[in-house]
Amino acid sequence: MSRSEKTPQQHPLEHRAWILRLGFRQNLLRPSGSERSDRVTYIELFFDLIFVFALTQLSRYLYANSSWVGALESIILVLALWWVWVYTTWVTNWLDPARLPVRGVVIGLSLVGLVISTSIYDAFGDQGLVFAIAYVALQLGRTVFMVLALARHDPALHATFLRILLWLSVASAFWIVGALLPLSLRLPTWLIALAIEYGSASLGFRIPGLKAPGVDDWDVSGPHIAERSALFVIIAVGESFLVTGFAFVDQEASAAGILGLFLAFATGVAMWWLYFDHGERAGSRAISASSEPGRIARLAYTYVHAVIIAGIVLTSVADKSVLEHPDDAMTLPVAVTIVGGPLFYLAGLLLFRWIVTRTLLVSHVVGIGLLALTGTAGALTTPLGLGAATSLILVIVAAWETIARVRAGTTDDDAG
Repeated sequence: MSRSEKTPQQHPLEHRAWILRLGFRQNLLRPSGSERSDRVTYIELFFDLIFVFALTQLSRYLYANSSWVGALESIILVLALWWVWVYTTWVTNWLDPARLPVRGVVIGLSLVGLVISTSIYDAFGDQGLVFAIAYVALQLGRTVFMVLALARHDPALHATFLRILLWLSVASAFWIVGALLPLSLRLPTWLIALAIEYGSASLGFRIPGLKAPGVDDWDVSGPHIAERSALFVIIAVGESFLVTGFAFVDQEASAAGILGLFLAFATGVAMWWLYFDHGERAGSRAISASSEPGRIARLAYTYVHAVIIAGIVLTSVADKSVLEHPDDAMTLPVAVTIVGGPLFYLAGLLLFRWIVTRTLLVSHVVGIGLLALTGTAGALTTPLGLGAATSLILVIVAAWETIARVRAGTTDDDAG
């Protein structure tokens, strides 16, 4: 159901006097039936800029901590960062960033996001408490604002965000306690916090004994969600070029370095091509036409896109490893990074296309298989050689999809 079709009578909850005393009198929701209902605004893009630095710090952390523990810590940080971005995207999907209060909140969230970005590299060190406080402040502060903004104007969504606030409050206790505990206990405690946040969302933020609309019933702007997610993918790919560029200029010019830079560029182009020549438009059309946009937004754009972003971040780390140690003996962490990035990316795209179109892409399945086979032979080659192989596989998969589209008679405007 689109925003323009929704009427107040379709809300399952009634206004109560105590609710009317709360919240803002001004309606901050996006207007229905206007161009502002779906448009991505510049203040949202301003918020996204903070994540360029955050993703760079994540790549730097994973590169400096190439162990299984370091990988698990990096996964926690990636998922936490992604969750911050996703929640804010959902909020600006409903609230109108053209309204000054909403714009002011987004700017405030950007400031807190900057604190998260500066502390994320040492989150499992001395900056753990700074990271946890900033993360909790952003999650709870944004949700409280949403509760106040909805109290008088959307009782059904208001009830859901009260439940979200409760779940985030429980998780917040684990984030803060984990930061105060010894380092050996921080990782499992933060894992619990993350499991609460992701698990509660998968259950529709339901609370035993209390009935409320599920996430699948949410009235969202499909085009807005799709465009915001696509823009974040662009930011992540841009971050990978940033990491690669800094690694290249910090070393002396060499044939191996130039080849490594070219491979990183080819990989970035292939990733862009795979998402924007095929997946982006397929997802946008599916969520726009769906009678359950909330379901697609939750599965395809909230959970699956986390896998896609993780693949891009991992690939940026791999590109740096190839540039700085092109001819070194292969190690297991380096091999896992070089193969894992493209593999995560293709797996994410495969799941995404299955959810939005129920299409199983043979090219992606073959690409994942080839990457797995290449990984088993990684010990026989150098980082540069393995990087060349994975880059070639991504290019082949991208070319395969485009050739199949052209042969099927699908025009550039209808791609996806």
